[in-house]
Amino acid sequence: DRGLVGVEAWLKLNYRKSGFDVGLRLDYFKNSNLLNPTDAYSDKGLGIAYLSKEFGDLHVTVGHMYEQIGSGIIFKAYEERALLLDNALLGARARYQLSSDWQLTAFGGRQKHLFDLYASTLAGGKLEGFAGLKEGALSLAPGIGLITKTLSDGQMDDLANVLSTYTPEDFIDKAPFHNFALSLYNTLQYGPVTWYFEGAYKSKDVFLDLYATRSLWTGEQTLGKYVLESGYVIYNAISYARGKVGITLESKVTSDFNYRADPLAVLNRGMINFLPPMARFNTYRLTSRYTPATQDLGEIAGQLEASFRPNLKQSYLINGSWINDLSGTSLYREIFTELTFKKPRKHTVIGGLQFQWYNQERYEGKTDVPFVKTVTPYVDYLYRFSRTTSLRTEVQYMHTDQDWGSWLFILAEFGIAPHWVFELSDMWNITPYVDRSGVRRNDPLHFPTVGVTYSHGGQRISMRYVKQVEGVVCSGGICRLEPAFSGLRILVSTQF
Repeated sequence: DRGLVGVEAWLKLNYRKSGFDVGLRLDYFKNSNLLNPTDAYSDKGLGIAYLSKEFGDLHVTVGHMYEQIGSGIIFKAYEERALLLDNALLGARARYQLSSDWQLTAFGGRQKHLFDLYASTLAGGKLEGFAGLKEGALSLAPGIGLITKTLSDGQMDDLANVLSTYTPEDFIDKAPFHNFALSLYNTLQYGPVTWYFEGAYKSKDVFLDLYATRSLWTGEQTLGKYVLESGYVIYNAISYARGKVGITLESKVTSDFNYRADPLAVLNRGMINFLPPMARFNTYRLTSRYTPATQDLGEIAGQLEASFRPNLKQSYLINGSWINDLSGTSLYREIFTELTFKKPRKHTVIGGLQFQWYNQERYEGKTDVPFVKTVTPYVDYLYRFSRTTSLRTEVQYMHTDQDWGSWLFILAEFGIAPHWVFELSDMWNITPYVDRSGVRRNDPLHFPTVGVTYSHGGQRISMRYVKQVEGVVCSGGICRLEPAFSGLRILVSTQF
């Protein structure tokens, strides 16, 4: 309410000469709500800086770097700007090409924390290869990775101060300074079948279990306490693709795999690893309104997707996913269908139906709220008037008796190639939620958006008036609360 104008800006520069790669990124934040949706964050400084050089088969990098082991289950240093995640590692990395098919990587350093660093030290490496068998009909791409974490004296003192308030039955007597995580992974391909497997183990580590019960000195009980546990993840992804048919089956079991550079870090801060999400990446406004965040403390989940494309004009898709915690409590269910019909150079119709069952209490931390059940039909229609002008419309309707109640979303985008796109949309709380006593939660509300986008070469400028309802924004299973917002948003992006 005090900072009526907020700014977020990034300038990234890369320079290459004589085999050297140099890069840096400058970051600026003023009254930003990316870090904390209920507060304003202001700061500026050097986001990343690095220098790399190849010496024959050896590639060396010093400074900030992005890296991952396998699918990222035990380690992934990456940036996700929409969530203000930047887990770059500041240190050194050496990658050596052992042969044409085998590569060895070693790295070490400290994880970035905004414009500072976490005090713990991370070090690890991976060995990855490739082997073709049966004259190319069968191939293997195995890998093994290891990451170690060493807490600083200051981090251990801070943890000891927290644990000193615990009763004897909950106290952790010997919290370890050192910890490791190991991952084995392989991609097997045989004809049209591809199977990716990864199994990961984390040695005993102190982390916050939000759902564990702790005893207070007063004799009362409260949820949430620090525990000392080992953890594991088993992940499988099997896909079949031949001709007009594609099928993918995924499964994942997670147990106590909260892994952070600082045991006292919370929310999305200090995460060393990345756990693959087990729900579909939905892109439409209402089909993506309820997206499940990955549960690192305990999750057993599966996802099946099948697609059929009989010709270039038609395609059909169905996706189903389910997520439970390890006790069997239902967290999420989804059935998603999509049909696409095209008439080349004239029009495209995309439509489908989504069913969702969403545990709002678990995913959003709200108490005494019912399980959200939704049914969402949607239609996306693109019509080309000529080679340069087109009109795209969306109509989506979400029916639910929980949370805010039912929604209607309508959008129209008029494009003039290659530079202009004009947008007009409205998200209408058409049937507000009525609680058990029969009281309506709120009046029907409208959340309109009006905008224009101009693109030319590497430049893109957009200006939009947005009225936005509070909700959860997710990217790759990592989520944050997006507050209600009403105002002007301007985006400028340029590459040169």
